[in-house]
Amino acid sequence: MADTDEEAVAAEDDALYVLTAVLLTPAKFPSVLGDDYPEACAALGMAPLADGYGLVLGQDGDGSRWTVVIDDVSLVAVAIASWDCGMEYDLSPSERTVVAAFPGWPLAVAVAAPNVPAPHDPDPDLVDRPPLTPPDTTTWGPAQRRLGADEIALQWALWREQIDDSTFSTQEVQEPQEAQHGASDASKTDEAASDVTRDSATSDSATSNAATDADGTPSDGNTSDGTSASGTGEVPQAGHSGVRRVLTEVRAYVDSPPPLGRVRSSFAPGDARTLRADGPGWSLVARTDDIAFVLLDDEPGEVLPVGRGPELPGLLEALDKLAVRPS
Repeated sequence: MADTDEEAVAAEDDALYVLTAVLLTPAKFPSVLGDDYPEACAALGMAPLADGYGLVLGQDGDGSRWTVVIDDVSLVAVAIASWDCGMEYDLSPSERTVVAAFPGWPLAVAVAAPNVPAPHDPDPDLVDRPPLTPPDTTTWGPAQRRLGADEIALQWALWREQIDDSTFSTQEVQEPQEAQHGASDASKTDEAASDVTRDSATSDSATSNAATDADGTPSDGNTSDGTSASGTGEVPQAGHSGVRRVLTEVRAYVDSPPPLGRVRSSFAPGDARTLRADGPGWSLVARTDDIAFVLLDDEPGEVLPVGRGPELPGLLEALDKLAVRPS
């Protein structure tokens, strides 16, 4: 990034009004940007440094969108934790921590700075590169699939209660039950990122309350665009070829570790861990003490549960051992 761009953001007479911030680290990055940490970094044109980055999203005095990349990851982590607890925190990165400043935002942000013009990209004549833009989540594809997996991990209990274990196959690794509820791509919230954000900023979600109605009660199986979920609650006799492929690729991760961040492990109640794995055309979310859910690019809006069986526990344990964990 040219020095003139950084100066445009950092100048005292044109300060950045911080709206939100997210982490870009191997263990925690906006999954909408990629299946793994290097891919997410590449979306911004950044090298995948081991310690990662913090992304600060804001506006300048003219209302222009800017993304400032800093190497003080701890500062951004503290800010996010404070905002998540409803506490005020003045995120003011030092100029010496700034790695780059990019026009635009890589994520959708629903809030705006007060008393400045509405968010807009900087004048093209004043920057030396196209502005960052959020991935397209208006149609089903990798970005929306990954956001759907984010939502399942976040609301595990709501999704899990829809599954009747008695309908799972008794094969060695139980084949997927058809989803009780489809994922909606018509009703979406406007979130800033999959990570914790400030001021309740939100980003497009592929699974907007797909398991529940607006009042929090179980839904009737229809998506918000009026189509009904295709699941029957019965297990296909021959299994699901897409899920079999996913399980095969996940097993391969154990023998040949994938790119950094493609398998991540995070906190779950009790002694369990929440696992997240991604690959070409698929996402998997699981609890180490429970079942797994699979989403496929080839199955728009479908969430396919995979029964625990005798083999899945060992597979999840092996994945947890190689997974990246938050420090």
